[in-house]
Amino acid sequence: MLSSKLAKRYAKGLLDFTEESALTPTVLSEMKAISKAMKENKQLNQFFTTPILDYKTKIKIANEIFTSFSQASKNFINLVIKHGRESYLGAVAKEFTKMVEDKNGVQRITLSTASELSQENIDKILKSSSLVDHNAPHDLKTIVNPDLLGGYILRVGDQQLDTSVRTQLNNIKKEFQLN
Repeated sequence: MLSSKLAKRYAKGLLDFTEESALTPTVLSEMKAISKAMKENKQLNQFFTTPILDYKTKIKIANEIFTSFSQASKNFINLVIKHGRESYLGAVAKEFTKMVEDKNGVQRITLSTASELSQENIDKILKSSSLVDHNAPHDLKTIVNPDLLGGYILRVGDQQLDTSVRTQLNNIKKEFQLN
């Protein structure tokens, strides 16, 4: 809970700053890179969470790691480290990305299927659904979950369409239990 509130607070501050200084697209791509790096690199996470290094050393190392980043992003990373919140940097970067995408009207779509689908089938599913705003940009995440047995679960924002075989079987099971 604290992590989420803290990430939102720092992300909101960064978003306000980048909008005022017209740096949002640049910082967005850099925050996406941080999110990806934090997700994929265990050592980077350990570096940011270790209590052994003081904040000055962490700032020096972070400046070397993120040397290609804009000055605004470097300053933000330094600020986060200086305040002892470096362990939340990945969450802040993710939250910033989410806020910018929300502001730009990007739909978050998750498609869970029992097996891998071709791009053609994914497109057909998205086009056939009334949940998807076809004029808005979207961020599609596909998940393969063999437990679904067949069909798919389409989640757009906070709405969900569940056509999975697993759910249909569970519904039939409930009907038999009631009768």
